[in-house]
Parts: sequence; C-alpha cells; structure tokens
Amino acid sequence: MWEYTDKVKETFLKPKNVGEIKNADAVGEVGSIICGDALKLYLKIDRESGMITDAKFQTFGCASAIASSSALTEMVRGKTLDEALQLTNQDIADYLGGLPDQKMHCSVMGREALETAISAYRGGAVPVKEEGKVICKCFDVTEEKIRKVALENRLTTVDEITNFTKAGGGCGECKANIEIILRDIWPLKLPEKTTKEKKLTNLQKIALIQEVIESQIRPGLQADNGDVELVDVEGNRVVIALRGLCTGCAMSGVTVRAMRDKLRELVADNIEVEVQA
Repeated sequence: MWEYTDKVKETFLKPKNVGEIKNADAVGEVGSIICGDALKLYLKIDRESGMITDAKFQTFGCASAIASSSALTEMVRGKTLDEALQLTNQDIADYLGGLPDQKMHCSVMGREALETAISAYRGGAVPVKEEGKVICKCFDVTEEKIRKVALENRLTTVDEITNFTKAGGGCGECKANIEIILRDIWPLKLPEKTTKEKKLTNLQKIALIQEVIESQIRPGLQADNGDVELVDVEGNRVVIALRGLCTGCAMSGVTVRAMRDKLRELVADNIEVEVQA
C-alpha cells in the first residue's frame, strides 16, 4: 500500500479540471496506455498576454497520475507560458504534499505534457516521445529522457531513475546501461541526494551547467531561431555568448535572466550569468 498524503488522496478522489477543452489552443499528449500511464493536457491561452486561462486533462493511470494531472492544471491557470515552463515535476509533487518515491514518474509525465503542449502552441516540433536511443524497451524510455530527468532532479542511482521514469522497472536488462549513463552525467558521484546547500566540486558544477544549458535552455532558443553558447565558468560566474536571432535582440536581457534563474534553480543559488563582450 502506497503512503499517500491527505492532499493526494483528496485530489485523486475529487480531481479538478477533468475533461476536454473544445478548440483548445494547445494540447500535450504523453505516455502510453500500454505502458500503464497516459495523459492528455488541454490549454486555453489568451493570445495577447500569453496567459493560460483554462486547463483540463484526461488521464489513464493510478491515483498519483490523476492527482498530479489535476494539480498541474490548477498550478498553470493564470500563469503566462514562460511562467508555466518554470514549473518542475518537483513543484507538482510539492503541491500535493509529496509523492511516494515509486510514483514520482507521474509528476514527470505532467511536466512533459506541459512542455509538449506549449511547444505545439509556439509552432515547435511536438515529439511523440523523447528522441534518441531507447534504453528501456519495456517502457519505451530513451537515453535523452533519462539524462534530462536525472539532471532536473539530481538523480544518481538506478533505483531513482526507475522511480522517476519507470526505466529498469520491467525485465531489468537495461539497468547496466542506465548505470553507464549516470556515470557519464556525474563523472564524480554527487553527494547523497545532492541539494543546493551541499557544495559541488568544480568539475561537477561545470558538467551540470553544461548539461542544463544543452537540455533546458538551448532547445527553447533554437525553436525561435536563437541560440546560446557556454564560453566560460569561473566560480559562480557563467559567461555565455548569444547566437542567431538572440544577438542584438531587444529581449536579450529577459533571456539572460531566464537562463540565470534556471541555473540557480538546478545548480546553485548564487549563479550569475554574463554575456561575452
């Protein structure tokens, strides 16, 4: 029996915003009924302000999947698209007072549905699944997804990857490959359940900054014909170069602040981002 919080139980038994939005401005569909969990997220967006005015969902899954989907729709209402994209799967879990470790993949599914819906709305590619080599054939989990989830949640063990993605939770043949991926992401093993209060080594910090830029920042900029390049890291000072349409853009200051906020969220609270002169 899973140890669910009262908030999870309440949200599962009385979920909000269930259903379909007719003529939705954005739809994000992730997961698979075959693999046990599937979610379809509908968004209504005010085109002038970019604000999410309504959100509904249809889901197939366990109590955590239903509760996470309901929580997500409540959290994104009234937010702009950029604000909504700042939400993490951990934010969804926290909203519910926490999820069992083995059910964290439900919050990840919600985050993926949100990203997919907003990408579709903005005219970007809408992936049916993460691109890249499939590592877990039982649950159709790719190497790209494992890397992304590991970085966002500071996961350092195979069991944690299984909790957040299901990879390795079937036949188990992929566990050795998951371990190889983790060793590649973290050349030196991070402290147990690394938090921003625990100091990273310089090597770990640089590797994490590079991975965050590659997986969390560049794709969004490239979708709008912009780009960014990591130039240097000196302590907590991160030097970047803007490329493509980001060069000379009137909104470049906003872009740099968004990068700083993302790096502060995932790497260290005192990160500063500077643009190469």
